[in-house]
Amino acid sequence: MKIVRFHEEARLEFIDEVAYYETVQRGLGERFRVSVEAAVALAAVLPNAGSVHHEGTRRVFPRRFPFAVIYSVQADEILVFAVAHFKRKPGYWRDRQQDG
Repeated sequence: MKIVRFHEEARLEFIDEVAYYETVQRGLGERFRVSVEAAVALAAVLPNAGSVHHEGTRRVFPRRFPFAVIYSVQADEILVFAVAHFKRKPGYWRDRQQDG
């Protein structure tokens, strides 16, 4: 199993989405958090299980939410670039790859 590290902006957007879903319905933010964490755990255990995406990245999909966790497989870690909604600003996270 690889260590998982979130790009700072990815970590913040994840926290923001949890808070947003919690305002929509009590408990929904927690369900979103658990779903994303399960997807990230899958990537940590099976790094190449995520579908190939853009420029060396992969994606895993949290269940029941329209999001993708976009990451790259490094020698000793998984680097998460985004917790991205399917229909909002495609590719907005790509400049984070240089920060990685």
